[in-house]
Amino acid sequence: MNAVTLYDSGVFLCNGAPCPGSCDRDKDVSRQKTIAAKILASHNTSNDAGALKLRFDALISHDITYVGIIQTARASGLEKFPVPYALTNCHNSLCAVGGTINEDDHVFGLSAAKKYGGIYVPANQSVIHSYAREQLALCGGMILGSDSHTRYGALGTMAVGEGGPELVKQLLCNTYDIPAPEVVLVYLTGAPRRGIGPHDVALALVGAAFPGGFVKNRILEFVGPGVANLSMDFRNGIDVMTTETTCLSSIWVTDDCTKAFYETHNRGEFFKELAPEDGAYYDRMIQIDLDKIESMIALPFHPSNVYTIHEFNASAAELLAGVEAEAKQLFPGAPLALTSKVDERGVHADQGVIAGCAGGMYESICEADAILKTGDVGDGAFSLSVYPTSIPVSLELTRQGVSASLLAQGAVIKPSFCGPCFGAGDVPANNGLSLRHTTRNFPNREGSKPGEGQISCVALMDARSIAATAANGGVITAATDIDYDFTPAAYTFDASPYDKRVYNGYGNPQPETALVMGPNITDWPAQYALADNLLVELAAVIRDPVTTTDELIPSGETSSYRSNPLRLAEFALSRRCPEYVGRSKAVAAQEAQHRAGTLSEKLCKVLSAVGDADALAQNTQFGSCLFANKPGDGSAREQAASCQKVLGGFANICYEFATKRYRSNCINWGILPFTLDKDTEFPYSEGDFVFVPNIRAKLAQSCEQFDATVICADGSTYPLTLYVKGLTDTEKQIILDGCLMNYYANGNK
Repeated sequence: MNAVTLYDSGVFLCNGAPCPGSCDRDKDVSRQKTIAAKILASHNTSNDAGALKLRFDALISHDITYVGIIQTARASGLEKFPVPYALTNCHNSLCAVGGTINEDDHVFGLSAAKKYGGIYVPANQSVIHSYAREQLALCGGMILGSDSHTRYGALGTMAVGEGGPELVKQLLCNTYDIPAPEVVLVYLTGAPRRGIGPHDVALALVGAAFPGGFVKNRILEFVGPGVANLSMDFRNGIDVMTTETTCLSSIWVTDDCTKAFYETHNRGEFFKELAPEDGAYYDRMIQIDLDKIESMIALPFHPSNVYTIHEFNASAAELLAGVEAEAKQLFPGAPLALTSKVDERGVHADQGVIAGCAGGMYESICEADAILKTGDVGDGAFSLSVYPTSIPVSLELTRQGVSASLLAQGAVIKPSFCGPCFGAGDVPANNGLSLRHTTRNFPNREGSKPGEGQISCVALMDARSIAATAANGGVITAATDIDYDFTPAAYTFDASPYDKRVYNGYGNPQPETALVMGPNITDWPAQYALADNLLVELAAVIRDPVTTTDELIPSGETSSYRSNPLRLAEFALSRRCPEYVGRSKAVAAQEAQHRAGTLSEKLCKVLSAVGDADALAQNTQFGSCLFANKPGDGSAREQAASCQKVLGGFANICYEFATKRYRSNCINWGILPFTLDKDTEFPYSEGDFVFVPNIRAKLAQSCEQFDATVICADGSTYPLTLYVKGLTDTEKQIILDGCLMNYYANGNK
């Protein structure tokens, strides 16, 4: 049996064990017996159990999302934060690009926390998800975060990562609207062996569940006898990576181990036991046999591209040649030569990084230290950086002597910071291979710029195997192959750094406080309501199987401009389709000319192909459009959509959206989320147009199918059927109004 097994039929949980879906029980009644169903029901404000309208207990954002969220909410009538809202400063804290504009965002955040009654966590105090685990989680609660890895299920908190507009809705006391999601049982058995860490389990899970969309938009519920064999750090390390399966959220049973975590963090009153009722029904099941998990590696360019380290080392030259071939397709101007790293000793990596919400936890760093004591980093090309996930964790590592031991073995200890996860800091050399216990290894996620002829890449591994590799001179090594001693010291949480540095103004807004607005912090440009007809020009056509949000709007150095919508938009698709911005601007210029009363010759010619150009021009909106097979995998950042919109983008056309959160971002920014039937061919290119007549009226009538016409550059026309399925009434109105800000400005609540 494999370590991870998928079952695509429903199962009941009877007497703590899965039993066949044919069990003589009522499935609809039994669905309400899951932990997930009970938490959702307790947060649902609608009278329809199938159409949820959820209110969350707390919100959390970091410093490349909270400025835009607060600016949007402020423009929509925000008076105070209605629930605890923590603003952490862990993404844009390097402050290496753009002069003062990085710290200007932080000053703005503190002033907003004071004005509206929020929580402000200064730079390098904690990464976003560590602070939420330590200070916001509550058993049976729900947290919404503007970061895709918002996952606190192991602490009994159902958490969801979404784009900023969904947090705006919560700040304005509105709801998060979704159909009732299916729940997938994740049944854990056995116990992990020495050398196996949470990333090994997580990568095995992602490798099994992601490729076929097995858990997409579903909730994972972790139960089974294996849970008791995992520490809280181990559980949190698995849980945070469930995002990479494309599930909606996660939840775990709670036990004495969970209780101890809350008590250690001086929050014992927020613990309660959570468990499914006997006979709970799940729509699917995943079984994970922890004792069969091996040391894993995820090769570029996705966390699901997984192998055991032993499998990888046995076929390294062949597998790395495959990565090179993929890189050549993606970035023909930046050759990758990973096979040069293979010799008779094995595969030589250039860098190791243990960091962030997944890797920087106390237990992983302690065990990495124990493994590294069997060798040392050495004076070769390989380097090892360790980022503890929060100041309290760093403080305890110091008191236990772990930090001193790591430093003595050649590692470098760095402050709490999310940068290595998205390409801000620790960027490898050209053709470098970095091993990281972080969350993602998408193309350029490590910060390289193939458009400038440079490329490097990341392979994901657990901190334990990264330490084993460091001890072996940078030759990739499974931690299970190392003989080492490790007895974890009990963790003591010291809240004094937070008591002294974190501003907590929840429940005490100071409306007289002025927002501090640096020169880079700008308001959103005006957006317009959807017109009767829509004409869009294809500004980018991407035929990759999946397009990530990192490709739609790169991370790394662009983080400095997140508070300036127009300046940030200059980076849209810059590493994947550099021509996109210029093409979109050209279309937007023609729309501006049209609004001023003049129809360009080009648009007149296009409209003439489908009717009377002068008549159609009176009620047609012109914009740009992105086509991708499956866009939106990865980050929750709303800028992946907002950058398109401020450049004049009005539609995405695809076969399916990779994630709900990216589709929601498009909707909240007034971008039509068109899909195609899976059998429909789309042979069209940049510069071709798509005309959708009567779009406003049909959308208002809740039509889901739209007859369109493609107008090619040579003047030929072709029919095309587009779909917009499953819009809620609120989502429909947001698109009609042009974006979420317009929706609120029009008096909607």
